[in-house]
Amino acid sequence: MDEKLIRDIVARVRGEGRDALTEVEGLALLSAMGVEAPRHHFVKGSKEAASLLADGRAAFPGERAVVKVISPDILHKTEVGGVAIVPNNAASIADAIAQMEAKFTKERVDGYTVNEFVPYEPKIGHEMIVGYRFARDFGPVVSFGPGGIYTEYLAKAFREGVANVFFSPATADRALVERVLARNAVRDLAAGGLRNTKPAIEESRIVDTVMAFLKAAPLFAAVGVTEFEVNPFVVSRGRDGKGRLVALDVLVKVGEIAKEGGELVLASDGRVVNRLQSLRPVDKIDRLLHPRSAAIVGVSEKGMNNGRIILRNLIANGFDRGRLYVVKPGVEAVDGCRCVPDIASLPEKVDLFVLVIPAASAPATIAELAELDKAEAVIVIPGGLEEKSGTEGLVAHMRKALEDSRAGQSRGPLLNGGNCLGVRSVPGKYNTLFIPEYKLPMPKGEVAPVAVISQSGAFAICRVSKHESLNPKYLVTCGNQMDLTIGDYLERLAEDREIELFAVYVEGFKPMDGEKTLRAVRRITESGRHVIFYRAGRTAAGAAASASHTASIAGDYPVTKALMGQAGAIVVESLDEFDDALTTFAFLRGKKAQGWGLGAVSSAGFECVAFADNLGALELASFAAASDPRAAGPRLEKVFAAARISEIVDVHNPLDLTPMADDAAYEESFRAVMEDPNVACGIVGIVPLSAMVNTLAADPAVHKEDVTSESSLAHRLGRYLRETNKPFVAVVDAGELYDPFALELLSRGVPTFRTADRALKMLNIWMRAHAGR
Repeated sequence: MDEKLIRDIVARVRGEGRDALTEVEGLALLSAMGVEAPRHHFVKGSKEAASLLADGRAAFPGERAVVKVISPDILHKTEVGGVAIVPNNAASIADAIAQMEAKFTKERVDGYTVNEFVPYEPKIGHEMIVGYRFARDFGPVVSFGPGGIYTEYLAKAFREGVANVFFSPATADRALVERVLARNAVRDLAAGGLRNTKPAIEESRIVDTVMAFLKAAPLFAAVGVTEFEVNPFVVSRGRDGKGRLVALDVLVKVGEIAKEGGELVLASDGRVVNRLQSLRPVDKIDRLLHPRSAAIVGVSEKGMNNGRIILRNLIANGFDRGRLYVVKPGVEAVDGCRCVPDIASLPEKVDLFVLVIPAASAPATIAELAELDKAEAVIVIPGGLEEKSGTEGLVAHMRKALEDSRAGQSRGPLLNGGNCLGVRSVPGKYNTLFIPEYKLPMPKGEVAPVAVISQSGAFAICRVSKHESLNPKYLVTCGNQMDLTIGDYLERLAEDREIELFAVYVEGFKPMDGEKTLRAVRRITESGRHVIFYRAGRTAAGAAASASHTASIAGDYPVTKALMGQAGAIVVESLDEFDDALTTFAFLRGKKAQGWGLGAVSSAGFECVAFADNLGALELASFAAASDPRAAGPRLEKVFAAARISEIVDVHNPLDLTPMADDAAYEESFRAVMEDPNVACGIVGIVPLSAMVNTLAADPAVHKEDVTSESSLAHRLGRYLRETNKPFVAVVDAGELYDPFALELLSRGVPTFRTADRALKMLNIWMRAHAGR
């Protein structure tokens, strides 16, 4: 790549005040990238063309030539008659240019190109679009897909991800590009070869072209290239008879991306970065999550306001009252915690300051904390700090105080929020989620190695409410991300190897934070851990709601989905999927994925059919030969005999136990299936209406069942999941009468779903995340 030539071309164009390159300049960029384009000659007009062709120096092979007008005012030439395919002779070429000279009298015309005509078959797969654009959330992004005049139609007609794909230079290497293109329809049509046909081009040549764009993309961002599109690249036969990829049309736009003192700047390594993000002392997240001292402003000593609820939450979580302060004049103590009249009177610089006051007062308070150096981290609960009219001066003062403090030795405080519910940190012994315990009981069980990171506070607490059996180590709500971002938290928490699962809800990214998040996600997933990722604001209406809610960049959902998936995240499509994935990945920690053979057990024929219909990438395992001591067949026959169901149940996979199997037979049958050497994972469906199984909450006046008893199937399956290293999920397909049974299974750590298709979808996602395919 000729970096100097690229810089010189773009600098000249921007220096002239233009926002687009001419095609000649665009072709020069392609040449600097090492990308093939048609040979061409540039002429000022028809007379120069006639003179050039007369002495034979401009002749190209073939019977035809392509004439194009070169003008910074004409970007889409074909639509306005700025392209002509003519016989390859002097008279025809000169005549075509003369006609364009007469046509384009009002536009600035720099000249014309006489181009080699590149023969190709104009069919799907032989025309491709490769492009670059600078996205403010992810930075440089490279795209590949079907090209030509049907680009937009084909992008919509193909299933998402099958035709149009996207890459980030932050995470993409050649192996990833090859892996993604191996599933691409355009690549299949051009390089895969259809039945009874030969591939038109070697796949490596397509990959080379994408890699050329990925290599140049960071430089394009640095010099101010906002958009670079080649449509189409065509597959043409070279002199050696092999397919070659040739750029026929190029469009390049430029503008200001990074500037000194702006929001986006150039880092020392030449990358575009967020200036404020680069100044942020993200290592202080450790203080925010593990504070030894804390202070709160906005606490009522008489009523139970949000500040008082937060104070009591900290006390209930075991925070040291001796280092827990309340900023409140005229009061000595609240709930046994010392009060001080103002921030300056705090007896020490606190690790955590929780701000629970009206938005209009918040900027001045934050500025004072920064100027007096009284806090390492601040949780800003109220929203609207930077959006409300009339507060511009206060916000500017706050921003300056914050920036000045970060230039000093203490590096200033971190801010979490605003418009958030704050943080719940189990090791930090605090919880700023200002929801009363009777409305939102906090999980009390074993601490799970899980971090939930959410822009929306309501989304986060709804997850807590729905996942009663999951006690995450950290739950972070970062709201508007006025300072700390999703990427900051993921980057820092990636260093905590105790966290095995990250569950992330995003409505939008701050500038360049999408790229930072990508890098953090890749680091986490390459270490063998997992990230569940949900992106809201994916429609126009959703994006508008997101912007008004969190003041974030909504972005392009297909790009987000593609890039996060390539970085290794489990990108879920719905809120139900987020909850299902959180349950499945949290509860199946430590299980092994060794093969794709599924063992399935149910007590209903319809459910066995549903298992078979929703296998996805799984395969129904064939049980091992009876001679193998681990084989399911002989063990099952013994279970059937003991339960006296041999005459109505046969050994199959899926295994239909019928409603006649009791709890013990259910457990032993499922154990036999799971322990067969050909079974890698399992699903157990319990249609709970049978009188033979214990599936009801205790009600001594009506029946003798009790799902919490040690002999219940819920207890048996929970015990077995702890014993086995193979993953399995359960299904309870019944009404609300059996909710206690499903909840009991969940409380014992068994991923439980209410339909077979939903259960198998999650098992497939888990298996792919652990075993590939």
